[in-house]
Amino acid sequence: MQSYPPKRRRPVHAHRDPDADVRNSPWYPYLHAFLDWMAYSGYATGTLRSARHDVRMFVRWCDSRALTAPNQLSRPVLEQYQRYLFLLRKADGQPMASSAQLHRLQHMKGFCRWLVREGLLLSNPASDLMLPRALKRLPRSILSIEEVECILAQPDTGTPVGLRDRALLELFYSTGVRRLEAVQLNIGDLDTRRRLLLVREGKGRKDRYVPVGERALYWINRYLIEAREELALPGIQNLFVSDYGDALNDSLSVQVKRYMERAGVKKNGSCHLFRHAMATHMLENGADIRFIQAMLGHANLSTTQIYTHVSIDKLQQIHTATHPARLVPAGSNQNPAAGASVGDEAQTLLDAIEREDEAEVTGVAADAPEAAHR
Repeated sequence: MQSYPPKRRRPVHAHRDPDADVRNSPWYPYLHAFLDWMAYSGYATGTLRSARHDVRMFVRWCDSRALTAPNQLSRPVLEQYQRYLFLLRKADGQPMASSAQLHRLQHMKGFCRWLVREGLLLSNPASDLMLPRALKRLPRSILSIEEVECILAQPDTGTPVGLRDRALLELFYSTGVRRLEAVQLNIGDLDTRRRLLLVREGKGRKDRYVPVGERALYWINRYLIEAREELALPGIQNLFVSDYGDALNDSLSVQVKRYMERAGVKKNGSCHLFRHAMATHMLENGADIRFIQAMLGHANLSTTQIYTHVSIDKLQQIHTATHPARLVPAGSNQNPAAGASVGDEAQTLLDAIEREDEAEVTGVAADAPEAAHR
């Protein structure tokens, strides 16, 4: 194989203070203390990030209305903020989605609860606030099996970067891991002999094992043998590395989007579409909802359902039997997409994935409402 060019140096960007716009606000000490409390209380990084964004937005709104202290907060004031979010328009002139309004209000309510907890408010003015209902919508974009296969065929596997990208795309589709989960994988998290992937500290900081299909393992092994050594800088333990030899970053979504465009697939989303496609295709092939739930790392599908633990051996069997990207004999006419109807529980699962997709697009943690009630 042709030797890969010398490592490029990742461009250095000036550090941006995320709180620069509120650092001089009288609310800043409260915001800082609230985020510290969330951190040592064990909230996930994504929840902390979205809480910082949402409460900072609330603080800016308070500053613009000369509200400078917690004792100035009342239910009428918070209802004004709720109306402000409802009337707010994005750069394209569209209103803020009801789900985004809900997330911001949930974090604002969590902030008010903390103020009461710290003795800075006598009572919680947000306790009786009526929140908007998130709309029940059909999934925006679902990749067909043909579209997935076309996207998977786009990387140039004759180059180290192309081989890495093919292995990554196969991993996304085979396992349904989230983008950040894939970025954080280390070499030791892959057990090729048992065909298992250990996802460390997924959503809710929970570890889980996920089966990896034979075809995905084939491409990952090729990447490890033929490409990773040429790409990775010394000492880097990440399973997948960037063009610069270090850990992958947010540019992964941009790269996946490029492959989608090359394949002629014009649908919203990128990495998360493979997670949705995996669940949809396995459901259509007859996989039990519990097994897909375990693969995706969803503790609950709704507040009324009880999580059912399943053994990893059974989960592997279900994955092998129902995932359409399994290896099939050459010339086989086997059609993996049987097209079974999707029931209510399955639709609940797909809705949960759709909420995760919205969270990736808006930058709001999908578990924000749950975190606010913690």
